[in-house]
Amino acid sequence: MTSRISRAILAFVAILGLLFTSYVNNSAFAVPNPVPSYPSAAEVAAAKKKVASKKAMIKRIEAIIVGLTDKADAAERVAQIKGETYSIAKDAYDQKAAQVATLQSQADAAMAQANQAMRQLGQIAGQMFRSGAAGTSLTLFLNSNNASDLLYQLGAQDKLAQTSNTIYLRSVQKQKYAQSLANELKAAKVELAARKAVAQTAYNDAQTAANTAQSLVNKNVSLNKTFYHQLAILQNTSDDLERQRAEGLAAERRQAAGSAKMDAPELYTVGPANAAKVNTALEFMRQQLGEKYVLGGMGPNVWDCSGITKAGYAAAGIYIGTHSATNQFRTMAQAHKLVPLNQLQVGDLMWYSQESAFDGDKYHVVVYVGGGLMLEAPNPARTVRIVPIRWGEMFPYAGRPSA
Repeated sequence: MTSRISRAILAFVAILGLLFTSYVNNSAFAVPNPVPSYPSAAEVAAAKKKVASKKAMIKRIEAIIVGLTDKADAAERVAQIKGETYSIAKDAYDQKAAQVATLQSQADAAMAQANQAMRQLGQIAGQMFRSGAAGTSLTLFLNSNNASDLLYQLGAQDKLAQTSNTIYLRSVQKQKYAQSLANELKAAKVELAARKAVAQTAYNDAQTAANTAQSLVNKNVSLNKTFYHQLAILQNTSDDLERQRAEGLAAERRQAAGSAKMDAPELYTVGPANAAKVNTALEFMRQQLGEKYVLGGMGPNVWDCSGITKAGYAAAGIYIGTHSATNQFRTMAQAHKLVPLNQLQVGDLMWYSQESAFDGDKYHVVVYVGGGLMLEAPNPARTVRIVPIRWGEMFPYAGRPSA
């Protein structure tokens, strides 16, 4: 049964990898064709001289910024998805590694007991050979005067034979048990190697996606400096003001691009959050603001999405699951700590998912900090931050670890 479940997990992770790879190859990483044309400084200067031309140029530049942002967001989302695929595979590997360690200890102990039983059996066999039952019977026949002593010896031999048979059967049982554990350990090591390979492949895919997202964001940062400067020229403002304006519009677009089901059915009654523990967890996470995102990071100076949530609540003495957004969701679900989004409280966990299934993978986890804001370690292109909640692809239930 365990073997079938394990094979199912491996197949599931592998299928996810194939699906995500296909998605990336066919969409997010496709090379645009033809290469987009960006306005030159001369075109901007000429457009500024006429009101209509200036408005058209502003609209054109803003559209370019939107397009670049959308491509970067898509690449970042792919990186998040692949990062979670790696977390799931790594979690499966860690579980099997723990099982292998336990089996190794059990197999070593069983083999030691089996070897000890064999040595004991050998000692008894040697003793019986040196003073066999046949020799005792012949002595009894020739020395009838000493019959009582010899009968005692013969009885002792019979008793020794019975004991030896019992020890022999136990020795055989111990040998069989030790062999069965050795066979199970061998199979577990094979599966561990397979899971390691899956995890390594998932890590490589996630790192490639992260690097691609980072490269795209870096390129956008360079291009956007020019576009912000051009907008500032056209509208007689500052580069920084145009940057803030563009980023604000981008945030609004993301929030408007999707909506969450706020009134999902209540699954069970969940108590209120523990304010003291929530404050401890959030205080820890706020101390990490501005620190880098690194895939698999869980401190002290680098984080990923599930790493900072796990460490934050660990600081408050609360276990929320392993280093995986999906596992943290499942931990909350198993503990009956899920609430509809319309019951959201400060400190609650929220998840992003592309799957409609309740128990489907969650590719990103964030923490609600109040006022419509969330704290997250988003992706390699960003640092730990507090931003307005993006409702697109938001799972309809939040988790309340401190309840």
